[in-house]
Order: sequence, then C-alpha cells, then structure tokens
Amino acid sequence: MNQRIGLVSLVVADYDEAIAFYVEKLGFELVEDTFVPAQSKRWVVVAPPGAVETRLLLAQASSDQQRQRIGSQTGGRVFLFLYTDDFWRDYERYRSAGIKFIREPKEEPYGTVAVFEDLYGNQWDLLQPNQHNRSA
Repeated sequence: MNQRIGLVSLVVADYDEAIAFYVEKLGFELVEDTFVPAQSKRWVVVAPPGAVETRLLLAQASSDQQRQRIGSQTGGRVFLFLYTDDFWRDYERYRSAGIKFIREPKEEPYGTVAVFEDLYGNQWDLLQPNQHNRSA
C-alpha cells in the first residue's frame, strides 16, 4: 500500500489576501487557482518551494462556523511545520518581509526552530531538522 497526504486545507478569510501572504511574503508557489462554477468558489493551492508531496489548499470560509475557525484551526497550538534546509536564511528573509515571530529561534533535540504567525494568527514552526529527527 502506498499513501500520502496531498493537501491540507487552511481556512482563510479571502483568497487574494491569502495568496499574497503565502506567495509574496513566504515565497510559496501558486500551484493552482481555478474557479469552480458549480460551487461558486475557487480551488487555490500553494506550496513551499521544492515541495513534492503535501500542499496547502486555501479554502475561503463560507459559513459563520468556518469564519470562527480562521486563525485558530488548532485551538492555539502550532498548526503547520515548515521544514527548511537553511533555517537562518529563511528566518532572516521572513523577518525582513514582516513576518511576526512569537517564539525566537531555539536549538531543540530535533533541530533549530522558531514559531511564527501567518496573516490570520495560525502558528507555524519554521524548522531545520537535525540528523536525529526521524520525521525529516
């Protein structure tokens, strides 16, 4: 059996502002932006540079319940883990782009990590795994 996680859905307030954040500030690639007429919505997919498996589906909230989840999809815990091959390069680039870090860089047993917020307040780990990190 061969399975993989292809997309993770991220609830956003607005497609265009989310695309601007992920593409212009974080440097992600816009993989797809297609209007789906039958559902009156867009299918918007972004991915970090070099990503081959998991990508983000930016899903614009369409109900009050969904709008309440924007920025807190995990109840205040870190939501997504962005692995990098050069922590300090990306950390400095993100800081220069105005990304808000809520936990400063730290060496952990699994690698170098800092926590930042996306445009809605979802928490992300920026992580350069070390040789002992089996999930890298």
